[in-house]
Amino acid sequence: METLDINSLISDLALILILGAVATVVFKMLKQPVVLGYIVAGFLASPHFSLLPSVAVEANIEFWAQIGIIVLLFSLGLEFSFKKLVDVGGSAILTALIIVLGMMSLGFVVGGFLGYGLVNCLFLGGMISMSSTTIIIKALTDLNMRQRRFVPMTFAVLIVEDLFAVVMMVILSSIALNNSVKGGEMVGSILKLSFFLIMWFTVGIFIIPTLFKRFKRYISDEQMLIIAMGLCFAMVLFSINTGFSAALGAFVMGSILAGTIEAERIERLISPVKDLFGAVFFISVGMMVNPTVMTNHWSVIALLAVVVIVGMILFGTFGMLATGQPLKLAMESGFSLTQIGEFSFIIATLGTSLGVLDKSIYPIIVAVSVITTFTTPFFIKQAIPCYNALYKVLPKSWTRLLNGYSHDASESEGSDTLQLWRSIISRYLVRLIIYSVVIITLIIVSRSYLMPLLFKYIGENIWGRLACAASTLIIVGPFIVSIIMPSAKRSEQILLLENSGRVSYVPIVVMVLISTILSSVYVAVILQAIYPSANAVIAAVLLVFGTSIAIAAFPTPFKKRLSQIEKRFINNINERENRRTGHENNLVSDLHLAYMTVGHDCPFIGERLRNLDLRSRYGVNIVNIQRAGKQHPVPTGDMRIFPGDILGVIATEEQIQQLLPLVEAQSKPAEESPTDVKFVHFAISMNSPIIGITLEKSHLREDYGALLVAVQRGEDNYISPTPDLTFHDGDILWIVGDPKQLARLK
Repeated sequence: METLDINSLISDLALILILGAVATVVFKMLKQPVVLGYIVAGFLASPHFSLLPSVAVEANIEFWAQIGIIVLLFSLGLEFSFKKLVDVGGSAILTALIIVLGMMSLGFVVGGFLGYGLVNCLFLGGMISMSSTTIIIKALTDLNMRQRRFVPMTFAVLIVEDLFAVVMMVILSSIALNNSVKGGEMVGSILKLSFFLIMWFTVGIFIIPTLFKRFKRYISDEQMLIIAMGLCFAMVLFSINTGFSAALGAFVMGSILAGTIEAERIERLISPVKDLFGAVFFISVGMMVNPTVMTNHWSVIALLAVVVIVGMILFGTFGMLATGQPLKLAMESGFSLTQIGEFSFIIATLGTSLGVLDKSIYPIIVAVSVITTFTTPFFIKQAIPCYNALYKVLPKSWTRLLNGYSHDASESEGSDTLQLWRSIISRYLVRLIIYSVVIITLIIVSRSYLMPLLFKYIGENIWGRLACAASTLIIVGPFIVSIIMPSAKRSEQILLLENSGRVSYVPIVVMVLISTILSSVYVAVILQAIYPSANAVIAAVLLVFGTSIAIAAFPTPFKKRLSQIEKRFINNINERENRRTGHENNLVSDLHLAYMTVGHDCPFIGERLRNLDLRSRYGVNIVNIQRAGKQHPVPTGDMRIFPGDILGVIATEEQIQQLLPLVEAQSKPAEESPTDVKFVHFAISMNSPIIGITLEKSHLREDYGALLVAVQRGEDNYISPTPDLTFHDGDILWIVGDPKQLARLK
């Protein structure tokens, strides 16, 4: 049995963290992403750099790096919820699909040109198809462009890309293990993945938010951190045991928790853990950098950097145009996606751990990421000049075509009947898929655990078989009924009949037939496992047929139960929005209890509740204020409102909707780091325009953002500033302010 060398583990961790701290401080001073600092720190700690001590046992760092990938994917999942995917709409999904497929194809072709094998070409395509969310956010923040119109759409595309990346990792793993691309196995892997994703999300969304609400009063921050990490690693273990990657399980659990009201709390608690293990992961990436390989492959690095930049611009712009966006906005989005980052490293790590990735590709991808990170701000700024240049040379007919298409794509709507059909069919398909996955899961659990258990204690006799059949059908029954229930409501059927005639009932009958046949198959599978004969199929058909008649004769109890199940599921998905608007928190009559977070631009900030008089002005009552984790029930009139407070408000739905924009007002996101402020001094020259001017009329604060602390007149004479203080030649001003503004003043 191998023993763990604790000394080497601690020394290696100490070395990389100290180097990481120093490198990131330096890169922060240079106003560059800290990810690059971690990569440099990893290179300094690797055997490829001989001037400093190297990591003693690289396996130690590999272990922590794998934990880092899990925590990183879990954190990404917390920023990505199922509802957010629905909200971004088909436009972001189509754009991301065009980018990913286009870049993967481009990477595959370039890989073949460079002489890589099939699997290496696929991994290369995957690595260059994912833009870096971290780097884009950093660049847009530094350029003060977070409020531009194209930014929300770009972020929506990045959200979908994250999901595609996780799916891609599963597919690439399957290809790597078989060392070939087989159509049947590929389809099987995708179907298996789809099944487990739907199962995980359905069960997780149905159960976890409910448990959080029930036991909320007993869960402190410490316990919440333990619960969140426990759920994360439990899903990782389950994902591995079902044949998927650890990263997929971590991402899925993060996505499930992202839909709960505890999401922000978990994200805050997990942030230090993510920062620590994420740093170790990126440092481990830097340890793979080999200067010799990079020098020998400089032409490949240059080629791939050009491919990433040009490909992302072309496919990003085309993807936005294809979804109906104007040319200007499409180009701004495309030019902002010109880099690769964290997911490229994760995919490269996956290929390395599976032993299928050429060792030279990893340092090449790292070098390409560094180059494209540095060029990202330049290309973001070049989007508008390139658009202006293209606009001048494009034929006017093309410009009108693009503008017309974007207008039509965004404004066109179908008829009321068509919209109603879309609603009915989409509801039917979602219900059919989700309930089918739940039924199949329950059948598998029953056959694997319940049936052997009952046969063990009752025996494989008539009573044991009857107990197995009855218990399984009782568990699966509600979901079978949910599939059989008609998707179209009675009011919708009447409306369709009025608009289109009796032909409207034909698709509804088809949907009922499909549901009935599918339900019969599920029941037959259950009975066949217990009574292996043709009679089981007949019994299944009769049982489903009888259930259908019962539903038609007595629809109300079935509809009521189905409505309760679906309402609970929908409420859990919309839990955070419902808490914010009070939609499902009805008290009496039309009064709702909503919890809204005070934004930095809320007009009520700093005011006492007594002075705001919200009851007479807006008809609302503040019944609770949560501040820094502390509750203030029934606050007094002397209590003030501050940014970040969570207000418990009782009002009607209309009054809440009127108050929400005021309370949550947030015109500009918080800066990543505060502006530098320096304390400097300099003498007034004889040509200065402020000589003979009073402090009040000099407008130092208004024009230069400068605060005058003292005026030195003579060697030891310091004068405290007053509005009527007059400046003299030779005065030395001691001032606090922004260094750039002070340089202009000087």
